Amino acid sequence: MHIEPGFVSAAKIVVADGAALAVLGACALAALRRPQHIVRALIAAAFFTACMQSFHLKVGPSELHFLGAMPMYLTLGPVPTLLGFALGLLAQGLLFEPADLVHLSVNTLSLALPLLVVHATLGRKVERVDVATVLRLDGAYYAGVTAMVGFWLAIGEVATPLAEWLRFAGSYIAVVALEPLLTIAILAIVARGRAMSIVRLCFEQRRLA
Repeated sequence: MHIEPGFVSAAKIVVADGAALAVLGACALAALRRPQHIVRALIAAAFFTACMQSFHLKVGPSELHFLGAMPMYLTLGPVPTLLGFALGLLAQGLLFEPADLVHLSVNTLSLALPLLVVHATLGRKVERVDVATVLRLDGAYYAGVTAMVGFWLAIGEVATPLAEWLRFAGSYIAVVALEPLLTIAILAIVARGRAMSIVRLCFEQRRLA
């Protein structure tokens, strides 16, 4: 889901910077009102970074990554997950790919905006979690991520054939198929430890169907 340096003009990056700061600023204010969100955001950042580094493959105009979005969203909540995306991308840029720092806000929005849409539509209605629920959430989320990548490419400075974007978008079918298994496994582990105060501090409690 990375947009490589040179694809987006400096003027458009400035607009993306402003939008990303607005989203993250709202999340930071929400986290300050609930200190456990700060702990959960750090967990999300570490988990997201581990997922990103565990698998990434160049596909067409972008990269296929294992993001771990739904495990974070369902066990940590939307605010920590959004902050975790930004912190994880920042850590990746500082430690592994300094060139990606140019598009830090662009890549953050590619992950954050689809999650906001999923949370506002499907996510708020989730009471009990099963495989079908996770598949719906994953499908909607990764459709949003690939759409965001298509948006940046469409307004970018480098002409990108539609077929190349379609090849990239299609590669995420594998993630949508596999990530729910990890999500259910992590939810089950968290549910088993719900009697422990440290688990209640660090994770949201979800009922598994």
